[in-house]
Amino acid sequence: MHIVLVEPEIPPNTGNVARLCAATRAALHLVEPLGFRLDDKTLKRAGMDYWRHVRWRRWPGWAEFRDALPAGARLWFVESGGPRHYAEVRYAPGDYLVFGRETAGLPGDILAAHRERWLRIPMSHPMARSLNLSNCVALVLFEALRQQGFPGMESPPAGSFG
Repeated sequence: MHIVLVEPEIPPNTGNVARLCAATRAALHLVEPLGFRLDDKTLKRAGMDYWRHVRWRRWPGWAEFRDALPAGARLWFVESGGPRHYAEVRYAPGDYLVFGRETAGLPGDILAAHRERWLRIPMSHPMARSLNLSNCVALVLFEALRQQGFPGMESPPAGSFG
């Protein structure tokens, strides 16, 4: 699986996502501009000292990332207002889960161009605008991995929801 963060702004959120990618062996793609620097001091302060365990790449922009995708790559865009629930689709190994900035989400032109792959995470309370970025990534990634039988991961214990 691939996790794509488009213009992430908050280092601790990106750090949490990187930790999630390390734990699940998902690849992480960071699409610039970033709201922080990727120097040692910033990474350490954000608690991201485990980057050596993450397969990751930094992209100068969305166009460069998009143009480098392999033929047939499937991208899923997770953003509020999406027409489909994130658990209603069938994920496949190698899919890309795309998430936007913490304050503004994914750009409208990207969502408009990919409406058939625009997913939402449902929320019960109308005053709750959104969930934390790293929580959203965890929800969707683990649903995708669950559907695939948690490849390369420990099997869930008997009687669990896996």
